[in-house]
Amino acid sequence: MRNYAHLVILVLINLIVPISADAQKQSAKSPKIVSARTVYFDNRTGNDAVGAAAVAQLRKWGRFQVVQDKKAADLIFLLSADPYHGGYIIFASGQTGTMDPNGHVQEDSVPDYNRQAPVRDVYLTVIDSSNGQNFWSDSHVWGGLLTGVNSAGERLVQKLQKQIGK
Repeated sequence: MRNYAHLVILVLINLIVPISADAQKQSAKSPKIVSARTVYFDNRTGNDAVGAAAVAQLRKWGRFQVVQDKKAADLIFLLSADPYHGGYIIFASGQTGTMDPNGHVQEDSVPDYNRQAPVRDVYLTVIDSSNGQNFWSDSHVWGGLLTGVNSAGERLVQKLQKQIGK
């Protein structure tokens, strides 16, 4: 009987956690996103076709002008294989760390040589170009035969478009 009660509690906890994660999703209706006119697109997926499809969708949408200089952009659209946490770095000595948008480096107390997980999702993050603040982020499964091998970035731009509107 006691084991059954533990099982019920475990199941209830697993049902509650996804609900709270969804409640924390960011809104694309941020005033900074809505008022922005120019974006710099940074493809860090390692796949040029995924980035090109995303940029093509962004241009088709027509909401933002894509610029080639980060400093001239209101926002940075980062397409990556990992969630955005600022910049990850590995020193020549092998020590790992992070770098914030202002260039301050912080070494990890214990090196983590396996930061790159196998790519399963692609992340689109909308970042303030002036201070590196994350305004919006979402992910999409990398792709496949049914959804299109290189469509993940394009689909993320479409998600953002649906949330912002015209």
